[in-house]
Amino acid sequence: MKTKYFLLGLTLGIVGTYFMKEQIMPLKISSDKALEIVKKAFKEKGPIDGSWIHTEPETYENEHLTYNVYKAGISRTVENQLEQYEAFVDSHTGAIVHVEQIN
Repeated sequence: MKTKYFLLGLTLGIVGTYFMKEQIMPLKISSDKALEIVKKAFKEKGPIDGSWIHTEPETYENEHLTYNVYKAGISRTVENQLEQYEAFVDSHTGAIVHVEQIN
């Protein structure tokens, strides 16, 4: 009888862990959502001409911190000059952790 309750408890524990795994593990935002965040931030400063994003996260280090990020790009024209930017978006929080002008 004790073996029966032990196996029942073990089974419930395994099944419960399987279903709670999604709740416990940190979820990533999609690359589309990351690009939407970057485009929204840049549109506050004016219109944009184009955009792109790498769909696979990569590691980015900034001031002793390491992030899992999506790398995105934005191009826009300001006073007849093409400006291009790279933005790094944290894949877990959606925060823009770094932006740099590339030309």
